[in-house]
Amino acid sequence: MKYECVLCIVNEGFSDTVMDAAKTAGARGGTVLHARGTGAREAETFFGITVQEEKEIVMILIPAELKAEVLHALYHAVGLHTPGQGIAFALPVDDVVGIDSTGAAAADGSAAQKSEKKKK
Repeated sequence: MKYECVLCIVNEGFSDTVMDAAKTAGARGGTVLHARGTGAREAETFFGITVQEEKEIVMILIPAELKAEVLHALYHAVGLHTPGQGIAFALPVDDVVGIDSTGAAAADGSAAQKSEKKKK
């Protein structure tokens, strides 16, 4: 199975909205990273100290066939036209270990073993 990694960068506090939208489009879960924006528009100065706007990055591993639907759902839920001010993009994933062919976590490492067998 081919996978994509969808990354969605939103204003702090909108990661739950991201995951709700992604799940309605077929995603199972994701990982949230806390980040800080560096764009000139986002920097504000208070008492001579520059403060960057806080962001959240949501990483979602999905089967490749769900990519368009997930990105579309994210655009509507947290796109630049919303308070979440989000952008989303997808990157191809070459190899995955730890999940089985259905996208579920593989506790016994069987996904890694299958991946190695396919390479041989």
